[in-house]
Amino acid sequence: MSKQIVGGGHKKVLYTLNTLRQIGVVKSAKALTSNNTCKSCALGMGGQAGGMVNEIGEYPAVCNKSVQAQSTDIQPPIPDALFDKHTIAELQELTGREMETLGRLNVPLYKAQGATSFSKMDWENALQIVTDKLKATDPARSFFYSSGRSSNEAGFLFQLMARMYGTNNVTNCSYFCHQATGMGLGSTIGTGTSTVELADLTGSDLIFVIGANPASNHPRFIHKLLECRKRGGHVVMINPAKEPGLVRFASPKSARAMMTGGRDVASHYLQPKIGEDLALFKGLAKALIEAGSLNDAFIASHTNGFDTFLADINATTWDEITNRCGVHRAQIEEVAAIYGRAKSAVFAWGMGMTHHLHGVENVEMIAALALMRGMVGRPDAGLLPLRGHSNVQGVGTIGVKPVLPNEIMAKMEQAFGITLPDTKGLDTMASLSAAHDGKIDSAIIMGGNLYAATPDTKWAKEALERIGFKLFMTTTLNQGHVNGLGDGEVLILPVTARDEEWEPTTQESMFNYVRLSDGGIHRLDNVRPESVILSAIASRLLGDDIIDFKLFGKHSQLRKAIANLVPGMEELADIDVAKREFHIRNRILHSPDFNMPDGKARFVTHALPTQEKSDFILSTMRSEGQFNSIIYEEKDTYRGTKTRWSILMNADDMKRLGIEAEAKANVTSPNGTMNGVTVYPFGLPQGSILAYYPEANILTDTKVDPRSKTPAFKSVPVHVTRAKSPQT
Repeated sequence: MSKQIVGGGHKKVLYTLNTLRQIGVVKSAKALTSNNTCKSCALGMGGQAGGMVNEIGEYPAVCNKSVQAQSTDIQPPIPDALFDKHTIAELQELTGREMETLGRLNVPLYKAQGATSFSKMDWENALQIVTDKLKATDPARSFFYSSGRSSNEAGFLFQLMARMYGTNNVTNCSYFCHQATGMGLGSTIGTGTSTVELADLTGSDLIFVIGANPASNHPRFIHKLLECRKRGGHVVMINPAKEPGLVRFASPKSARAMMTGGRDVASHYLQPKIGEDLALFKGLAKALIEAGSLNDAFIASHTNGFDTFLADINATTWDEITNRCGVHRAQIEEVAAIYGRAKSAVFAWGMGMTHHLHGVENVEMIAALALMRGMVGRPDAGLLPLRGHSNVQGVGTIGVKPVLPNEIMAKMEQAFGITLPDTKGLDTMASLSAAHDGKIDSAIIMGGNLYAATPDTKWAKEALERIGFKLFMTTTLNQGHVNGLGDGEVLILPVTARDEEWEPTTQESMFNYVRLSDGGIHRLDNVRPESVILSAIASRLLGDDIIDFKLFGKHSQLRKAIANLVPGMEELADIDVAKREFHIRNRILHSPDFNMPDGKARFVTHALPTQEKSDFILSTMRSEGQFNSIIYEEKDTYRGTKTRWSILMNADDMKRLGIEAEAKANVTSPNGTMNGVTVYPFGLPQGSILAYYPEANILTDTKVDPRSKTPAFKSVPVHVTRAKSPQT
């Protein structure tokens, strides 16, 4: 028998130590212990409690993702000679990992129209180019996009500048991740974010983890799962893939776990077919109903729509449920029985739920399962979307989105004495679709890798190439800065990392917790904060008559504006003085007071989606050595793959197709082909396969969930064939 793969453990410790040695002991210690928020996942740590402490005082709250993020920022500058000697075409030959490890960008780069290379540029000329290009652009033919790495302060200034310029085409990366969560929670409980705080996880006796792989993507969340198991609770994993790090994990914080080969994470593991989660959820609901495990008093007092929901579940047969999801009835009933006995349950989920054409329906059904037993609106129980980047939730809170509530728009107009556009803004995919149709002349892209993040790589390249002017703001170069450029003008401006900011900034975690980051570390001599860059552009573009952007670029002024305009953020006004971090008001639900017209939560009923007719359904995935589109390692420690140009398959499917382990295959979808991928057997249901993102975006489609506008990265119909052996 092969040795069981364990998540965490000595390999991750050694990896972290090696990375720290590469950074340098003094530099790494300074970066990790400074009063700055963690740069990786939105679980959050750091801030005023110290760089390795979370909001409930746990230490050390650090993981290899934190170290990886620091390793990217603590790099020397890219040598200027690189851009003198190499064309853009040559830079395109680099892998994502090679691009990220070139070093930090420390000089503005410019590609003139029709040019084949970047040239170095001084800041004054760079800012003038941006101003001239935006002045020459009809605002309706522009879009402004931000990743989740930016601060609340920079994000607020970003969206304000865009709207004063004349467009609501303001969007962020959540439309490629958790927008379905916001829609699904908004329609059921009246809020789009987590209903629990971190402390609630210490009191729960059952945690569901659905469509997520926190062992790789949110490692510190695994500690909460292990603690739940240690106190006698249950952890139920719902995931098509049997992820080793979710089965067993050796926490580096526990010497005993390290010596004994780790501890069990999942008490139960359900593996539905890819895209058939709704069927499984209906099965859990049916089992709860048949066992009499409902909280009837809660349903009667605090919800609407249950009768219609109940009729739908009763009309759905067990045969339909099990045939669709591929999970045995007995397994479903066992998990439902555990849930029926639980005192406090938390439902956590990731993009395995949102990256579907019915992603909103998935989230609405998760909410329904919680409402059935009154597990929303009380301490130690509730709903927890596992969000990705460290401030992706924050940039949405402060307005980096195409549609703002009318009350906030009115407040902005009154506060600044301005009139803002009332046209409907474009979301991320709509912005790119407009670009593909030749309707976008300028794009301002703050952080991220929009090229790699967009489905259908060929289509994404074409869309970006058709934009006449693109401004990127970034700390390092990635493939999105050298692909999709076309013949148009491109400007890339180097920005400070979070812990290098000239003034304190704030970030918001997935638990609605706002932290203050001091910044202040000096590494490079020619980088500028995003807010400094944006205030300079706004001053030139819009003038300083209505708003003095030279003054308004100061973070304390931006925070006062946010506190005045955004409900729940009032404490932000003096956070730099009080040093008091806080939970945003009216989001954590410890009582059943729902932000709905009648104060009651709502059951939403849906039929099962139409099944895709295909040989296989593919889901994209991230590796252990990866954060979003950033690649740190080519190998995947947990899954045992040696190359990212690979797929994972059920062993019986491989046998049926005559494909041996580590043999080559071709994968085809209506949008593209991955030829010569290496095939690895993995714990998956028959008919389901996995491939790495962003490489597998070649296969994905630009169709979106009609409600959230999120692409179906994790439900791609494909055909797999054994690759022909090369001629000898």
